[in-house]
Amino acid sequence: MADLTFDTLMDDGNYLGSERAKMENKVILDELERKKKARNMAVPTDDNRVKARLREIGEPITLFGERAADRRDRLIYVLSQITSARGDDHAMEEESSEESEEEGLQEEFYTEGSLELLQARRNLAEFSLPRAQKRVAQQRIDSKIPLGRIIDIRKKVFAGVKRFSNIGSQIGDERPISQVRFAPNNKILATGSWSGTVKLWNVPACTTMRTLRGHGDRVGGIAWHPQATLTQGEGLVNLVSGAGDMCVNLWSLNSDAPLSVMKGHADRICRVAFHPSGDYVASASFDTTWRLWDVNTSKELLLQEGHSKEVYTVEFQNDGALIASGGLDAIGRVWDLRTGRTAMVLDGHVQAIFGIDFSPNGYQIATGAGDDTIRIWDMRFLKALYTIPAHVSNVSDVRFFRADALPPFKVKAKPEPADVVMNGINADADKSHDVEDELQEWNYRSGLYLASSGYDGYVKLWSADDWQLLRTLTTDSGKVMSVDMTNDGELLASGTYNRNFQLFVPEDVPV
Repeated sequence: MADLTFDTLMDDGNYLGSERAKMENKVILDELERKKKARNMAVPTDDNRVKARLREIGEPITLFGERAADRRDRLIYVLSQITSARGDDHAMEEESSEESEEEGLQEEFYTEGSLELLQARRNLAEFSLPRAQKRVAQQRIDSKIPLGRIIDIRKKVFAGVKRFSNIGSQIGDERPISQVRFAPNNKILATGSWSGTVKLWNVPACTTMRTLRGHGDRVGGIAWHPQATLTQGEGLVNLVSGAGDMCVNLWSLNSDAPLSVMKGHADRICRVAFHPSGDYVASASFDTTWRLWDVNTSKELLLQEGHSKEVYTVEFQNDGALIASGGLDAIGRVWDLRTGRTAMVLDGHVQAIFGIDFSPNGYQIATGAGDDTIRIWDMRFLKALYTIPAHVSNVSDVRFFRADALPPFKVKAKPEPADVVMNGINADADKSHDVEDELQEWNYRSGLYLASSGYDGYVKLWSADDWQLLRTLTTDSGKVMSVDMTNDGELLASGTYNRNFQLFVPEDVPV
């Protein structure tokens, strides 16, 4: 299948002109108009009067299990249907005129973007389309896996997750560790602290590789370039950090000084994120905005408002088309980077959102908040799917497990001739079948579980299909600030308020 690009996008110009499309559009518009009129309809709030009105129009006064609020909603729905069928809008002319007057007072405005932003949006679209196509193709393959095979994979993966245990704790800095993130090669751990330093550690040995000094205030967030420690040169941009000095710093791996310092925020910077392409960086700030930066030019491309209070966290979708932001207003927003529009509003938490992450499946989002819960959102339905009562204090971070493109094991060929047949079974064919099974399991494993950290001193691991608790890991601190997992699933790290970071591994993994 050819990669999906602007040039290969299918555009069915006949669809909008077809009779079927016109009928579908008419039904949708009629339903929207009915709902608009229903919102302006005067309906009694007293339950006895609601029942009396239902009796007047020949409807049951109550249904099994129906509450008073549900009964009033049913009355509104029935009256709107009756009004729509009669075509009688006289009863709502006064309300409609008042609404139109209010709308006239609100002037819609647009902020003109730069040519650099326009080109960036086009680049983001061209980058994300083939990745989304590839993801959907893999999901179609996964959907054909037999149920028995899925159950076997889940049992095997979750059995490994349940074996995670603490292998040690290391003092990381003089002040609390605000965030921990593993490098893409799984051999380096970056820690950011309130002292303003970023440190790189060899893991699991926990020896210091380099200390990066360039911030004048507490570091709030760090993120690795997607190809850092893999194909990205050490002298190029490998790491980004944001801090309370309102600066976003870009770092290489062979210098203690930043390659570039990007300024523009008017208040403390919390979390930062690298776009999957490696060309853009996002930063969340207490100035109630998040911003998009061009890594190559170190220039600000976009200043995005939309939160009523401080923005604490941002994260990109794996495809690269979307970005999610969460703030102290308890609201999360999903933005389409290709158009600049809001794709979804994550409204449900009652306290500030501190952690947010996209699932590798591309359509689910996890948010952790100060109300001690994790909410799982589904973009296909534009609503929350599940609420996990995760911790007994603030949920500080959430991270889905993301598998590498290739599994961490290698199937070694046995030193026997290719044509050897044992018990009527060709050895090469048998090994090939084993490799296919392992690859199938590894592809399905990505996004199958997630980790959370909380101010109750625990790190918890959850299944990402039925959202059940798999493992609770204790730390040596009352507050866990951050959590992260390696792409091979063999290491988990947490950063804590008491200046330490901990490493966890499955019990059967040699260290």
